[in-house]
Amino acid sequence: MQNVQIRMLQDQQCKISCRIEALNKVQARQFQEKIGYDYKVNMILDNLPAAVVKMESDDGVPIKTYERGFPVGFKSSIEGGDTVQYYLNNHLRFTILYHRDTESGLSRIVGFEVEPLSVKHSYGAFWEEEDTLLQTCNPSRGVYVSDAMESQPVSEDEEIVFSYDVLFEGSDIRWASRWDTYLLMRDEQIHWFSIVNSLMIVFFLSGMVAMIMLRTLHKDISNYNQLDNIEEAQEETGWKLVHGDVFRPPQQPALFCVFVGTGVQLLGMVVITMMFALLGFLSPANRGGLMSATLMLFAFMGLLGGYYSSRLYKTFRLTDWRATSLKTALLFPGVIFGIFFVLDLLIWGQRSSGAVPLGTLLALCFLWFGISVPLVFLGSYFGIKKPPFEEPVRTNRIPRQIPQQEWYMNPVFSIIIGGVLPFGAVFIELFFILSSMWLHQFYYMFGFLLIVFTILIVTCAEISIVLSYFQLCSEDYRWWWRSYLSSGSSAVYLFIYSIFYFMTRLEITKPVSAVLYFGYMTIVSCSYFTLTGTIGFLASYWFVNKIYSAVKID
Repeated sequence: MQNVQIRMLQDQQCKISCRIEALNKVQARQFQEKIGYDYKVNMILDNLPAAVVKMESDDGVPIKTYERGFPVGFKSSIEGGDTVQYYLNNHLRFTILYHRDTESGLSRIVGFEVEPLSVKHSYGAFWEEEDTLLQTCNPSRGVYVSDAMESQPVSEDEEIVFSYDVLFEGSDIRWASRWDTYLLMRDEQIHWFSIVNSLMIVFFLSGMVAMIMLRTLHKDISNYNQLDNIEEAQEETGWKLVHGDVFRPPQQPALFCVFVGTGVQLLGMVVITMMFALLGFLSPANRGGLMSATLMLFAFMGLLGGYYSSRLYKTFRLTDWRATSLKTALLFPGVIFGIFFVLDLLIWGQRSSGAVPLGTLLALCFLWFGISVPLVFLGSYFGIKKPPFEEPVRTNRIPRQIPQQEWYMNPVFSIIIGGVLPFGAVFIELFFILSSMWLHQFYYMFGFLLIVFTILIVTCAEISIVLSYFQLCSEDYRWWWRSYLSSGSSAVYLFIYSIFYFMTRLEITKPVSAVLYFGYMTIVSCSYFTLTGTIGFLASYWFVNKIYSAVKID
């Protein structure tokens, strides 16, 4: 639909937008395909999206809600057969709400509502472009489009006339509050249930950590500090016996530093983005603001990523910090950009307007190589100049032999178990986030999101501390990677949940759309893995430092 002209405070009836003289076979098939897949049309007026009005009831009180966009058309079965007939919404009735300021007398748009209708237009003997008088919509004769009229079918050689009405309606909604209807939260109780569910998990884990810290660990430290001779010490078992190996660098230490540095970069980005969102700087009124802020902050947080990556690298007593800094700057962004670029090529192949243009891709590359990479190296320079993280015990030259472990201490088993509780703390809120991504819904409940994110941090930290403690008590000092993977494994559950969501909530049948969905969910899962894994490691690193600095080591 094109050539829609709207003038402020001027109602218009039965205006002709354009005409398709005769649908060819390809056009008819494309329209039918879009209708069959429930495609929606999105329009914007004064930065407000067009919305279809849906009336809902709250304790008997009617509430007006908005559903963004309107359907291309609809389909119905022909009576007495299995044939499906497709109909096109070719008439739009726009209702524009405006608020008049009593002091200045100026009017401002505060709502953009649309009612899609389907009508098979008819006119006189000749088509006279915009001056054509429609017989099915003529204000001078009091004829207006309604649902009772014959609908516009979609079939080959069918003529289609597109038309529209514009109605201005005064409203008490002030301009500052015009987004309230779009952002109306109708499922507040579910969000509170999500938070209560998450808090129960946190209380359970906090109880376990408190038991370890206040009872078991305190008793262990007291006993270890009271040992008088070497013979008594040799008879002891537990986490103190691995004090000479607990800070031995892990396998692939450089790669571990890269993962931790990237995780710190993501953590800084998420925290600052959420603060801006809570303060109202990332309102949906600023379209694309959230994504732009996220990308910019990730680039600038490269300073933190490089700093912690190189300082941890120096703690491992390694020397080639420049190579590690380069991996920190390129590995994670490279994987994400590679997946995104392949998905964008698929969108280009479908000739979709949603494809990211070449200019934007070049701007992203500049943001990456022109800002993020230099900042990572700058942070690495400052980090390598700092002293390494202080360790409370010395590391032995010869690694200690690790005893045979029980089945439940198997790395794969403990890592899989470690991801259950962090995912359980967020999976209800995850449903609303996925709905906002894939079902064209607004997500603006950043207060709830902050609470759930805080619970996620606490849950990842506590589950990682508990599993690291159990591992050290089994005299297995290889806790570095396991502490990272234990909390990071919740990303596996997130991806599995995305498969469940795809099968139960989405009606996607086209292969390209399915590839796009799982491609973007892979990006989300990789980011979530890096973020939660880093949170778990940082908590375990603090915990291990604390317990080994509390005992006397000869």
